[in-house]
Amino acid sequence: MSCDHWKMPQRFTTLITDFDNTLYDWFHMWNQSFQAMLEEVRRKVEISDDVLLPQIRAIHQRHRTAEYAFLLEELPCLQQAFPRQNIVEVFDDAIHAYRSARKNSLELYAGVRKGIQGLRSRGISIVVYTESLAFYTNFRIRRLELDELVDFIYSPPDHELPDGVDSHVESDEAQLLHAEHRYLPAGVKKPNPEVLLDIVREIDRTPSECIYLGDSLMKDVAMAQGAEIVDVYAEYGGAQHHKDYELLRKVSHWTDGDVDREKAMSKKLVTPTYSISKFDEINRFFEG
Repeated sequence: MSCDHWKMPQRFTTLITDFDNTLYDWFHMWNQSFQAMLEEVRRKVEISDDVLLPQIRAIHQRHRTAEYAFLLEELPCLQQAFPRQNIVEVFDDAIHAYRSARKNSLELYAGVRKGIQGLRSRGISIVVYTESLAFYTNFRIRRLELDELVDFIYSPPDHELPDGVDSHVESDEAQLLHAEHRYLPAGVKKPNPEVLLDIVREIDRTPSECIYLGDSLMKDVAMAQGAEIVDVYAEYGGAQHHKDYELLRKVSHWTDGDVDREKAMSKKLVTPTYSISKFDEINRFFEG
């Protein structure tokens, strides 16, 4: 249902929103940076994708993220190709290509900053709930200049660092100055209505005070409906039909069980209560 055809009986105090592909285009950022890194790796050494991509996926699955910062150092095929050499030094160009492409492609969707600023000016609380791990989430919150606009961030904890590594190279850029980061239990995945309700209780709200916004019918909308929280579908955020999405599937941290679970969920008909075609339409739910 478009937001042009609704009339809300109550006043909402809180927006709980998904992050990736809801406030910014995560897939575009990931694809641009990952492809840039792969191009430099392939330029440096001849390795078949039939070897390279499954090894990448295995590492991503082990660390629960498709953005693992220490990926190159752990790839067996690179260790074999460059024995007794420092992989970080050998593939310095690939690392810089990744970071440059990430910087150039990381940006909020149109209207997000202005929309959130408008909500905060009305006293609306902003809560981010994401499945991305802590470091990568906080890094983007800072880079996107959302730190001062968000009250709470909920995410899974970060992965363990490799032996001998004390912190991420960019750790200082992932330190939050305003928003409070709270960790979800490790292994929790959307859709989980109970976790969403736990978040609502922790921020001292009731379900009737909150609106939940997300780009996934299966995860976000179904979860909000299960928690009896007003759901709004960010229809502008879907990336699954992008021509390059197959690469993500090949190297994703999703396990076979995750894929089977998502296939089973996709057979269920999930109809959003409300939909918006651009972010700033969310402001209409908080008027009055």
